[in-house]
Amino acid sequence: MPCPRATPTPTGYRPTSPDALVKNAGPPPRGGLVVVDKSAGMTSHDVVARVRRLAGTRRVGHAGTLDPMATGVLLVGIGRATRLLGHLALHDKDYAATARLGQTTSTDDAEGEILARASAGEVTRDDVVAAAAKFVGEISQRPPAISAIKVDGKRAYARARAGEDVVLAERLVVVSRFDVGAVRHAADDTVDVEFDVTCSSGTYIRALARDLGESIGVGGHLTALRRTRVGAFDIARARTLTQLEESFSVTPLDDVAAASFARRDLTDEESARLRHGGKLAASGVEGLVAAFAPDGEFLALIENSGLVAQSRAVFVGE
Repeated sequence: MPCPRATPTPTGYRPTSPDALVKNAGPPPRGGLVVVDKSAGMTSHDVVARVRRLAGTRRVGHAGTLDPMATGVLLVGIGRATRLLGHLALHDKDYAATARLGQTTSTDDAEGEILARASAGEVTRDDVVAAAAKFVGEISQRPPAISAIKVDGKRAYARARAGEDVVLAERLVVVSRFDVGAVRHAADDTVDVEFDVTCSSGTYIRALARDLGESIGVGGHLTALRRTRVGAFDIARARTLTQLEESFSVTPLDDVAAASFARRDLTDEESARLRHGGKLAASGVEGLVAAFAPDGEFLALIENSGLVAQSRAVFVGE
């Protein structure tokens, strides 16, 4: 599951810079996206509930759950944009995090019970950098037992909290950047390591912290996590719920699609065909492409299938 890579833009496709997005006051008629800077202590569902009240609609959802202890970018969709969230969640993400070496916990983060301790006093920065390098690229990662992954129809965290010994199957993820920052030794022989990560969807930063400590031989867990980017949307354009309560604004659906996917501008004839469920001639762009009518309206996400391009998600006619 590689991180999305830039593809050449052929004639008829125009990328839209995220910096060019215009945010309008209030939710647009067709819905849109709110980039929230989530505070610690809140669940992602808590954020959705607050945005529902601000937007005046129950048709609100989020992409890419953040644990309560985590802060940072949470994408919240309103109206038709909720149907785009699953696709936005697949983009690569940036995180700033801190791992504590020398302690292993039941949840792989600071909210769990400490299960084991080991002296990390002799761990050097070179040790940490060398260990981090092992986790760059396509890696096999075992998700934390306390996670929302379903096992035989039941969430893993529910099974673990019921006393079951949950060991989830490893999965392939991509870590394209694992930069080690400050390394601080504490009096109790633990070591706090700050690091920045760019990774594919589905990567658990808690598991990276755990595995970093295991690789060094002292164990580890995550103590702080801040998501700083999801796809085209970074922390610079995120707003706290307090700021949104003071001035609520939404990035319109058309602009979200243009910022997040390659763009195909259709002719009137192609637009009419797509609106009625027809297929288009395939293009030179692989993966999902945002199709736009001549007036700039976002119509659908389309994808090549042989010699034709067909709709994967339609955003008109609802």
